[in-house]
Amino acid sequence: MANVDKDPVCGMVARAEEGFIVFHQSKAYAFCSDLCKRTFLADPEKYAAATPASTPGDADTTRRIAYFSMEVAVDPRMPTYSGGLGVLAGDTLRSCADITIPTVAVSLLYAKGYFDQKLDEWGNQQELPVGWEPSRYVRLLPVTVQVPIENRSVVVRAWQYDITGYTGYSVPLILLDTNVDENTPPDRELTASLYGGDERYRLAQEIILGMGGVRMLRALGYTQLQRFHLNEGHASLLTLELLREQRESAPHAWDFDSVRSRCVFTTHTPVPAGHDQFSYDLVKSVLGEPVPLELMRMLGGGERLNMTLLALNLSQYVNGVAKKHGEVSQEMFPGYSIDSITNGVHSFTWTCDSFKKLYDRHIAGWVNDSFSLRYAISIPKSEIWEAHVEAKGRLIEEVHRRTGMALKPDVLTIGFARRATLYKRTDLVFSDPGKLMEIAGTVGPIQLVFAGKSHPKDEPGKDLIRRVFHFARQLKDQISIAYLENYDMELGRLLTSGVDLWLNTPLRPLEASGTSGMKAAHNGVPSFSVLDGWWIEGHIEGVTGWSIGPGLTNHSDSDSVNGRDAQELYHKLRTVIVPMFYRDRDRWLDIMRQTIAFNASFFNTHRMVQQYAANAYV
Repeated sequence: MANVDKDPVCGMVARAEEGFIVFHQSKAYAFCSDLCKRTFLADPEKYAAATPASTPGDADTTRRIAYFSMEVAVDPRMPTYSGGLGVLAGDTLRSCADITIPTVAVSLLYAKGYFDQKLDEWGNQQELPVGWEPSRYVRLLPVTVQVPIENRSVVVRAWQYDITGYTGYSVPLILLDTNVDENTPPDRELTASLYGGDERYRLAQEIILGMGGVRMLRALGYTQLQRFHLNEGHASLLTLELLREQRESAPHAWDFDSVRSRCVFTTHTPVPAGHDQFSYDLVKSVLGEPVPLELMRMLGGGERLNMTLLALNLSQYVNGVAKKHGEVSQEMFPGYSIDSITNGVHSFTWTCDSFKKLYDRHIAGWVNDSFSLRYAISIPKSEIWEAHVEAKGRLIEEVHRRTGMALKPDVLTIGFARRATLYKRTDLVFSDPGKLMEIAGTVGPIQLVFAGKSHPKDEPGKDLIRRVFHFARQLKDQISIAYLENYDMELGRLLTSGVDLWLNTPLRPLEASGTSGMKAAHNGVPSFSVLDGWWIEGHIEGVTGWSIGPGLTNHSDSDSVNGRDAQELYHKLRTVIVPMFYRDRDRWLDIMRQTIAFNASFFNTHRMVQQYAANAYV
């Protein structure tokens, strides 16, 4: 039975929703109503004193699943994520809380976050450290552990954030932090930045996450863990920690099967270069030998320590994040059995307010039964359009607030928001500016909204942003083009609900899954996307959206692929999409409604978590 949070003022069941949760002295309090929240805030000490604070390990020893991820997005004000991997992790844990899957999660704190993105008038990206005060959002736990880094014992402390589901059941997220007085200044910085520093810094972080995470869970009293879920290879060193623990209890043999039976591994990377690898010289210098070097080479690769290979060799269940990605991963690692569980998004989190109200009126219980969104097929089209117009208005207001640009509410608005890196092909829509202007001038006006950060060391990715700014200047008299800086969860909600069409143009087969189109689907926004990742499964031409290019290509011949894809993109805009939006609104609304009923009802983390529970956790 779920643990239900009680309102500290009235004792009724609290609402686990944004706006009804208050932090006081690093502890979260949930309320049933605004009245109780105001009463609490008027005298918090009175009610906080009457509410017992949870203690490490209290009732948490029953947790069965430990979920490890290098990044987790749980609150837009907490910069503990950079993009899709972290957002997926946060959505996964929200669904675990909703469905009451007995989970505890582990990640790092990142006192300086990923970075705040500032863009000048030419699109040049500047990276600034994020300023935030952890104690406002998470509570410090009175436990520390130590991990070996470069022959030193580095002290690790932990903060806790409670992810509360709709019933009040909470999943604790443990955030590891080395910024403690006992550590040297360089060691205090080891958990400061997400994906910052060099290989040595990255390996140190993965030691803290994998080995330090296991040790912290033990210290906090999580004694009944049955599965360790590695969300990507960053946490692979936890397998060595489990192996080391097992060896201490049974010193005469390495029990690989015991470790393997407890580990679940999800890979998100469809290309070999994307898998973390470290030279054994670096491993020996930074990590030492938690197990003999010969054993590490056997498990993680003879030439370099490959974190994916280490996870593959010591995990009983392995999966990719879409059916196609599972096939690609199986080809990359032919000696292993690799399943697939297609990603999803947390329905309540990514559905905008106007569509939440719409679903509340027509689909009882949709919040915790995402599959019931299939009943959207019977929602009146006029109400879907009204909800969309409201969401689009909010996006247009935000674009104006940020840029001063006045987008038009009656113009077809195309959205593109994701990490700015070459394979995402942010600029594919500008392959032939003349054709784009011809479509906008003769078929129907269009306007585009972009967002996305480039990794600080990805110069080609930064150049993509500059190119969008270049075309925005070049086309400004015919097409309005906005690029919104500092893409995060809040902006993602506005974009995926407020545009009319969601554009995605990755180079096949490099999109493992992708989730932004799933968020758009929850708000009735159809996708116009390359057939890769999740869209191979979610695409029904002219029913849930439209495809760009064929399903299979040789991505090594990128110039010809770019040309073919651009031609089809322009062709479908000119002959199908733009004419339908302006001259067959009834048909457009059919597609919006079908997008919700077919795709939002399936591509959600409630379904995904239930598949993990059935296939990997039992």
